[in-house]
Amino acid sequence: MVVRRGGVPSHGFNRRRALRLAGGGLMAAVLTAGAVGCRESGSDAVGSGGAESGGDEPGGGEKPGADGVGKDGRAPEPVWTRTTSAQTYGDNDELVAAGGVVIASGDPLAALDAASGKEQWSLKDGAVPGAPMLLDNGTLYLASAKYDGSVAGYDPASGKETWRSHLGKDYRQPAPIAVDDEQVYVIAEILEDDGSSRTNLIAALNSRTGRLAWKEQRDFGTEQNGVHAHVEGRHLVYTDFKKNLTVRDTATGKQVWTHRTTKTNYGFFAVHKDLVIVPQGPTLQAFSLADGSVKWSVETAESYIAFKEPAVLDDVLYIADSDRTMRALDPRTGQKIWESEALAEAHLTVPRQYVKVGGVLYAATDLDKQGGVIAIDAKTGAVRWRFNDKSGDYHAWLVATDGTHVFALHGRKLHALPV
Repeated sequence: MVVRRGGVPSHGFNRRRALRLAGGGLMAAVLTAGAVGCRESGSDAVGSGGAESGGDEPGGGEKPGADGVGKDGRAPEPVWTRTTSAQTYGDNDELVAAGGVVIASGDPLAALDAASGKEQWSLKDGAVPGAPMLLDNGTLYLASAKYDGSVAGYDPASGKETWRSHLGKDYRQPAPIAVDDEQVYVIAEILEDDGSSRTNLIAALNSRTGRLAWKEQRDFGTEQNGVHAHVEGRHLVYTDFKKNLTVRDTATGKQVWTHRTTKTNYGFFAVHKDLVIVPQGPTLQAFSLADGSVKWSVETAESYIAFKEPAVLDDVLYIADSDRTMRALDPRTGQKIWESEALAEAHLTVPRQYVKVGGVLYAATDLDKQGGVIAIDAKTGAVRWRFNDKSGDYHAWLVATDGTHVFALHGRKLHALPV
């Protein structure tokens, strides 16, 4: 692994979700280079085990095999397993845990008691399937599945509505993409006189009053689908399928900077303090949120090996690559903390989402039958065990945690695993 400092960057139902449903993966090719200061572009992006749980009963733990999976013991039996109304497409914010409940995006939107799995409340037309569910300040923010132009906030423990905002009749399907202590950030289509839409905007709504704080039209050709966003201080950073990496000022909405990345990455990135960390094929780069300059860069062992989705947990950056090498890096510098081949040695699928409880990473994989939820030692990268319900469902696995359980969603099956 090579670490470089400084330098120049080399770089509804959306494509990424369609690829996941088709079983496709990320392409490893590196595409055209971008530059600081360019506008958001509308050009098209290119490229791209265990025991069955048996209905709604506990079960699903996997006995360790000769391939080295589960050296510390078999996967735990679920505390409970339930069939849900989930309608997910593999985005990480389609499963949340808060207020003593766990919620999977679906219709009706149902909250299950974290300890028992019993339904606590349900909400008809509560969420748009595949749209983000955002949690902040004890509020669950949702795009309305009534398609009435509203964004609403709910108490996750009770399901009672606590906040609502309507962007206006000139805009369609506003969807929340990020939230902080002051504002909810949404993207919506701008309606033409004939009812069609060819452009979209990004807007900030006051999280107390619901009033519009600011709105900015994005460039022609950009899409409102496939946007992943995060707020860090005065910076709203987001990516999209058009290979845009954009930072806006949260107070005004004005664009601070934007890059064209060398690869679409399907929207995933990580933020650590003043850095945004973006995988681009065989390159992992950290950009300054303030000005877009490159602060460090890491390469995979070979140009055909691509970095996958990153996560920063407890000030450590965790990321795997398509060759199933797992890395823990210092997010400030890109320096290696550890590197592990345990995933490859155990013939396991590459993780794409992570949560951490204590000293264990719980990693959710994509579509492969050798996937599921993998427990990984956060200090060494060693694989402890793998949980898989063996349902054969083609949906990606999703994980969330309340600190007491790890919730694993696979298709419509939701499992609560003890930690």
